[in-house]
Amino acid sequence: MNQSRNVRWGVLGTARIAAKVTRAIHAVDGAEVVAVASRSGERAASWAKDHGVPYSYGTYQALLDDDQLDAIYVPLPPSMHAEWAMRCAEAGKHVLCEKPLAINAVEAESMATACRKSNVQLMDATMWVHHPRAAEMLRSIGDGRLGALRRMTVGFGMNMETYIQQNPPHMAQDNQTGNSTLDNCLANELRMKRDMGGGCLLDLGWYCIRAALWAFGGLPRQVYGAARYHNDVDINFSGLMWFENDRMSSFDCGFDLTWRKWFEVVGTGGSLVCDDFVNPWDSDRPRYWIHDQKGSATEFTTEPLIQEQCMIDHFCQIVRTGELNDVWPKISIANQRVCDALDQSARTGKVVRID
Repeated sequence: MNQSRNVRWGVLGTARIAAKVTRAIHAVDGAEVVAVASRSGERAASWAKDHGVPYSYGTYQALLDDDQLDAIYVPLPPSMHAEWAMRCAEAGKHVLCEKPLAINAVEAESMATACRKSNVQLMDATMWVHHPRAAEMLRSIGDGRLGALRRMTVGFGMNMETYIQQNPPHMAQDNQTGNSTLDNCLANELRMKRDMGGGCLLDLGWYCIRAALWAFGGLPRQVYGAARYHNDVDINFSGLMWFENDRMSSFDCGFDLTWRKWFEVVGTGGSLVCDDFVNPWDSDRPRYWIHDQKGSATEFTTEPLIQEQCMIDHFCQIVRTGELNDVWPKISIANQRVCDALDQSARTGKVVRID
């Protein structure tokens, strides 16, 4: 591909997150959103007008048939990721797919195989790992200053009840009060539908697991999960992951917690703490701390880039060069395998080994 030419994007669906990623694509040099698709032509046209996108389609397949597109961003519900990512690959389009990559590792493997066969890139849209802060923290974790690594603890939560009281337009409202509730939003909120890939493990725990894989490298040997359910959907989840070399990671996540997004990596000689790893509280000041054995903390700040734009820029570089990076689908599949094992553990009450 001509490296001076823009990477031309299509957006497959008009989910809430699609607006944020579209803004990021517009903001990156050498990238542009050319078209969007929805199952409703009217909705697609309205969304395209609101977000500065020149073309719109009333079916998903029509977007894939557009020969001017190089890459497709897929913000569909997780239960639709496998089918449409593979269709994108068959159409010769590179695929940036929202997380979780799929609803299980079997689907994730099929997506990766289809993309390899068609010689297109597959990447999940876990944004924080593309920010310069992530690279800097990983260097600090690996350069020996923390000593031998022993533990990682991660917390990620959101309060679904508070969120739905904002009455987002996609949620059902109570006819008498005009307010949304957890029960009457079930028909419309994919996070609360297991068959669509809902539940806090895949939605929030995905980030916690990715953080452990990022910090420790490789898969855990075994896992244990515990969850609280609402209509068969995990709304609160805790997990333990045992890694080689005496390392362990624990996490908790939930839809019934205050907004929090932190981790701590602990070694024999110090610890690294980030209180906003998913996305910085203050985007102008991405920060983290290193604590030594005597309790002295040093704060570090990194380049204030926008992580969505970093992700898009990295993806576009792959598309322009044609040099596919197999690390991205491999880490997504690993993430998915751990999710599968933790879900199995929570539902059986047993420790699950990962081979």
